Amino acid sequence: MNTNRKILFIVALMLIGLAVATITNVALNFRDYGYNNAIEKSKMTAEIVRDGLTAHMVNGIMDKREFFLSNIANIKDVQKLWIVRSKNVVAQHGEGLENEHPRDAIDQKVLKEGTIVREIHEDSENAVLRVTIPYIATAYGNPNCLACHNAKEGDVLGAISMEFNINDIRQTGAMTIAKIFAINVIFIIIALWATNHYFKPYMQLFSNLQNGIKRARTGDFSFRFTTTLKDAGSEVAEQMNTLFQKMEDTFGGIKHNLNTFASRSNLSCSDPLSTAGIIIQELSDVYKFKKTIELDSTKDAIYDRFVYVLKEKFNFIHFALYEVDNNTKERKLVHITDHKSFCNPIADKSALECRAYRTASDVYSTDFPNLCPNCMDDKAYSCIPFNINEDLALILSFSAKTTAEVEQMNLSIPSIKNYFEAAKPVIESKTLMDKLRDSSLRDGATHLYNRRFLEEFIDKSAAQALRSNVSYAILMIDIDYFKMVNDTYGHDAGDIVIKSLAEILQQNIRKSDLAIRYGGEEFLVLLHNTTSEGATSVAEKIRTRFNEKKYHFGNDTLQKTLSIGISHFPAHADSIWKVIKFADIALYEGKNTGRNRVIEFEERMFDGGEDF
Repeated sequence: MNTNRKILFIVALMLIGLAVATITNVALNFRDYGYNNAIEKSKMTAEIVRDGLTAHMVNGIMDKREFFLSNIANIKDVQKLWIVRSKNVVAQHGEGLENEHPRDAIDQKVLKEGTIVREIHEDSENAVLRVTIPYIATAYGNPNCLACHNAKEGDVLGAISMEFNINDIRQTGAMTIAKIFAINVIFIIIALWATNHYFKPYMQLFSNLQNGIKRARTGDFSFRFTTTLKDAGSEVAEQMNTLFQKMEDTFGGIKHNLNTFASRSNLSCSDPLSTAGIIIQELSDVYKFKKTIELDSTKDAIYDRFVYVLKEKFNFIHFALYEVDNNTKERKLVHITDHKSFCNPIADKSALECRAYRTASDVYSTDFPNLCPNCMDDKAYSCIPFNINEDLALILSFSAKTTAEVEQMNLSIPSIKNYFEAAKPVIESKTLMDKLRDSSLRDGATHLYNRRFLEEFIDKSAAQALRSNVSYAILMIDIDYFKMVNDTYGHDAGDIVIKSLAEILQQNIRKSDLAIRYGGEEFLVLLHNTTSEGATSVAEKIRTRFNEKKYHFGNDTLQKTLSIGISHFPAHADSIWKVIKFADIALYEGKNTGRNRVIEFEERMFDGGEDF
């Protein structure tokens, strides 16, 4: 039921209720009026009869009273009239006329109790009021009843009974009620018509407002309000149309712009305002994330932020984050939640074995059984690649116990990519800074770390190494008669020899070890946690491999040798710089004793003359 019909229905109910109350009141009043009128007439008739009988008694014509009573009975609406004598009057004056005896229990009751009795008898055709009024003996009235009757004050001398036809009053009341009902019906019809005529335009405007607001709640502001009203209602419609036009233009632009910044495929478009609110909240979260990581000092700190977001915002339980070097195709594990790898080790050595990286597309295990042959996880999983720049890419892998769970997690992928996208320039910046810093810490010709790196490393790591009982074997390496190469074949030839030595160093040390170009043809190697025998073995291997290397410059074939000095931290000294000096002393001991040798430092080689 629409609002207009509701109002008409309520108005009709109110008018009908008023009509029913009015008709009921009139009916009751008519009934009371007829009833009270008959009673008053009965009282008046009783007094007339009493006075007439008294006059007959005083004048000695009581035997003529029947004529008098019959005339009284002919009064309008009096159907029957009779009088009855009490026992005292019968005893004093006789039983009287034949119809002056009690006719029923009412007459007996009135003679006995001296009270007026009224009864109405009515059916569908007639309505009769029976009234029986007692005559009470009193010496204080006029006439003095006790002067003629042998009775006491308050004795019942007799009674008069009358029956009045009140049917005319009832019929008159019914007709009046019918007229009132007809008038009320006409009034109700007119009132409803007037209400509908004058209120319908307002109700239509209200209905329009309801429809427009309902559509506005879903983000649709294209609704326009119409009305036939010329007063304030027309102004309201015009203002609402202006408001909706502005909101349509404004929110349409906001929605378009938001979709440019953020994509959420898991959001329903049935309520664009709610969607915009969620997107704005996500943009706010992503913005705060970006502002936070911009102040992080390292790329690893940014990755830690990613891990936090995946755990706390998206409630991921089992996931792994990988970093891929686009140049070497090596994949490095950044984080994994439960130390259980997603992939075969071959995918770490070559990222091309990872389907997500190779195809540059999202991989969902729900798409096809055993979709990625190198994935070791027996659960449902998804892998999402994200390219940072030409040199770097990221891969996010996550899994769940059931397909339904991982599909629910997949709904977060657009949001996760928003975080990746926001972090992309920051990661690029950190990567560039790392490269710049790394280039400043590496030798341009050999790409080995340089002396500046060594200084920073020693400043940061020496004290920690002592606390952690970490040891280093220091190899000081120098090419024998290197100056001759430069002088004879030129500096380009010298660079070739230097680079070949750098390659041999990298090939014969571990990832935990460090190879440094110390200066000119001098190189330094720090072997992490190795024994004296192990250090000597590595040094001999480097010396031998370098000695086997042949260089062809023009028509000449050249082979070079190395001299290597070894010292140990903290066995020989608790200062790495001092240990480097000891390795240098051992190196020159080797050069002074024939070159092409590996010499380990001994205390006898140091005369203690220099202060470190």
